Amino acid sequence: MKPAAIAFMRGLTFPGGQQPVIRGDEVYLRYPRISDHKVWARLRGESREFLTPWEPSWASDELTKGAFRRRIKRYQKEIRQDSAYAFFIFRSEDDALMGGCTLSNVRRGVIQCCALGYWIGQRFARQGYMSDAVRALIPFIFATLGLHRIEAACVPTNEPSKNLLAKTGFRQEGIARRFLQINGEWRDHIVFALLADEAQVG
Repeated sequence: MKPAAIAFMRGLTFPGGQQPVIRGDEVYLRYPRISDHKVWARLRGESREFLTPWEPSWASDELTKGAFRRRIKRYQKEIRQDSAYAFFIFRSEDDALMGGCTLSNVRRGVIQCCALGYWIGQRFARQGYMSDAVRALIPFIFATLGLHRIEAACVPTNEPSKNLLAKTGFRQEGIARRFLQINGEWRDHIVFALLADEAQVG
């Protein structure tokens, strides 16, 4: 894709002002909306114990509508700045919100890279939905955003996450010591990456 085409497709500037909807086999991804708050808060709340070992500590107002509204505003600003892209994941058959993927730390210039993060609600986990979502998102990252490299990282004990990344084509590159603060503790992470020419995106 030509650089000019990539430029107008970033963020909220798709033709006609339309936002991207990214479709996989059984899921689709779109930008979060304020109207998603109720179902998002329910899913996150019921999955808290499941998610806590793998995430940064939650704020005291994490699930409130005010905090969610601030989150949406931050997402919109980051998209306009081409610095991050947040997506919610929905099941195609019934539009159930299942989780999310975030492309953060988008870097341009000579590096053309982003970091991939993801979460899924407990009742939807280990059913192939996240693998489907990541596979669907890869062409958006390489062909639409025009990036060269996707990085992802997980704690060494997170076997489902390691399996997901291996299944979707990522290669393990090494260990980042005390890389992120997870559940209040600095944790080592295994670093994975996928390059554009490895993904065979047309």
